[in-house]
Amino acid sequence: MTNRELDAAGIHDPGLRAAYTWCRRVNAAHGRTYFLATAMLSPAQRPAIHALYAFARRLDDIVDEPAPGVTPELLEARLAEAESGLTAGLTSGKSADPLLCAVIDTAVRYGIPAAYFSAFIRSMRLDLTKTDYRDRTELDAYVHGSAEVIGLQVLPILGTTVSFDEAALRAAALGKAFQLTNFLRDVAEDLDRGRVYLPADELAAFGVDRDLLTWCATRGEVEARVRRALADQIATTRAVYRQAAPGVAMLHPVSRPCVATALTLYARILDRLEDQDLDVFAGRATVSRKRRLAVASGALTRALWARRRHRPPAVPIPAGVT
Repeated sequence: MTNRELDAAGIHDPGLRAAYTWCRRVNAAHGRTYFLATAMLSPAQRPAIHALYAFARRLDDIVDEPAPGVTPELLEARLAEAESGLTAGLTSGKSADPLLCAVIDTAVRYGIPAAYFSAFIRSMRLDLTKTDYRDRTELDAYVHGSAEVIGLQVLPILGTTVSFDEAALRAAALGKAFQLTNFLRDVAEDLDRGRVYLPADELAAFGVDRDLLTWCATRGEVEARVRRALADQIATTRAVYRQAAPGVAMLHPVSRPCVATALTLYARILDRLEDQDLDVFAGRATVSRKRRLAVASGALTRALWARRRHRPPAVPIPAGVT
């Protein structure tokens, strides 16, 4: 975390500064598209975004990257520990854990409801036991906690030009679009973890089930029925992007280039899947570094222009802090 960002956000306590700096390193190391988009925000906004990302990453890693031999019971205990630590910290306003210290400070500053964090943890807990989703209703319930609430968490930091409730619908949709994109890109990786995040009934309409997906993954090729099913899922995901897109104009002008960049780059992943003939087993579809930088450079110009014309959203100061 640069001193400029911390100073702009009004973060002066040495312990808090160290906590936010640690969160920034996590975002830089793991969230390529997300970190690049965050750079479009004003310096004062960035620390809070880094904190929320780092928290989500920690819990996601608990369920997705356990060490060999770790039991589901131990993973559940780790999630429970993270949840109780966060709950206690939100009540007391402090924590000895560097990550939770930054997250709690962010939540208190921006009035982020504890229910958003609880919903996220609830979805992460599902990953310990649930391996398939029967239909869109079941998947949507998971996605609400795993992705929609992320959009709702960051909305107070981004600021809006309309009511929170009006912008919230679009923010949640964008989080959902990002998650559905990841599900499509990571079909093979998720299968390795024993999970399928595509609605079973929608796959069945094309004659596809888990066994056929596993067969494709084993052979390293995509069967025609799987291609048609994936094309249908991409169409569904693009519809969610269309629902989310009007939300960019509802944000504070300083925040728009950041979110527009993330939307553009994530939607491009769907294009990349199509470029590789929907072969989700041939390797993870990614947007090239050249393309990311091209999109980011234009967005950065717009972001700097917006900052010259508009004051960034004010950073709240927690009660009792002067």
